[in-house]
Amino acid sequence: MIHYTQVSSEDEIFQIKALQQNNLAKNIAVEEAAEQGFVTVEHTLEELKLLNSEHPHTIAKIDTEVVGYALSMHPKFKNEIAILKPMFIEIEKYFPDANYMAMGQICIAKAHRGKGIFRGLYNAMKQFLPKGLACIITEVDYRNSRSMKAHKAIGFVEIAKYIADDKEWSLIALK
Repeated sequence: MIHYTQVSSEDEIFQIKALQQNNLAKNIAVEEAAEQGFVTVEHTLEELKLLNSEHPHTIAKIDTEVVGYALSMHPKFKNEIAILKPMFIEIEKYFPDANYMAMGQICIAKAHRGKGIFRGLYNAMKQFLPKGLACIITEVDYRNSRSMKAHKAIGFVEIAKYIADDKEWSLIALK
């Protein structure tokens, strides 16, 4: 049975890191990335812990195993991860005064995809976030069609398209 909760131990951070490593675009075949999706940003353990310290990440667990995660990235950390700086520049163009949470990355273990965990993580994240937030904002690499479809299916809407680091990104928001 899948249980949605927030990160509360270092072991869960280590499991997030391992799941991330298994799904980084650079670590999987091009065909697998096209079919299954991928994650782009490689966080250090220190970055994962820092982001978690402000607002704990949302995880999906089966017993003690983390099978999915959605990283919370408070806007105060907008300068901490270089590859995400362009996203925050875009957010500030469209939401200069908004109270929001950035979702830094979402990933589901391959063996558990197609079971509603993606939707479950976002539903849980919305419940765990502080009251009064206008929306959850994230970006998706346009080449990641599986992620684009999944985000649209649960209600994310595109705010803008932009180019950063030679990639085309979709800035999306969920209210």
